[in-house]
Amino acid sequence: MILYYNREGIGDTLIVYVKEGENQALQSNGDVTRIYDRETKETLGINFFHVSSFLDGLTSGQVKPDLQLIDRLNQKLTESGIETMLPNDLQPLIVTGHVLAMEKHPDSDHMHVCRVECGQETLQIVCGAPNIDQGQKVVVAKLGALMPSGLIIRPTVLRGVASDGMICSARELALPNAPQKRGILVLAPDTKTGLDFYLDVASKVQKSY
Repeated sequence: MILYYNREGIGDTLIVYVKEGENQALQSNGDVTRIYDRETKETLGINFFHVSSFLDGLTSGQVKPDLQLIDRLNQKLTESGIETMLPNDLQPLIVTGHVLAMEKHPDSDHMHVCRVECGQETLQIVCGAPNIDQGQKVVVAKLGALMPSGLIIRPTVLRGVASDGMICSARELALPNAPQKRGILVLAPDTKTGLDFYLDVASKVQKSY
């Protein structure tokens, strides 16, 4: 789940992205609009308009949710009469990972298929970086992650092989003074996996530049 606010760019609206979906339809009531899949009825996203009237302190950019914020948004949904609730899922989506295994892509001379452990789950990720290697500690953008560029990480198939995330470079993570050449960010070997990269690791990495 991604929360985004940009008063200067899009007005006083909090955008909540929940999941991908097709055949989109809208349900609006007051200052709330729900976007849902017309066939499955699943909630895909919610827009909260005039959000500063009931939330204080929002700053432009991606909004990191906490339980208090989710509870207040769910209260607003209840007040609006829209029958859906936001999940209390506060797991980070850009995390530290460990490349457990790596093999050449069967249909590419530069890509590799990696198995990356990200704490409590292991993902298959196709990576084309020239410096990727088995055993590395890396930064992984999991499905649904919002990158600093505005890119949302979605499931992809690269030349016939499924990829469920992205192994990130310092430039893609928008780190200050990040190298502009191709290549993933390789973390210290003793880095624990499954950590929130921006919260727990980024400041240490920046000091190494």
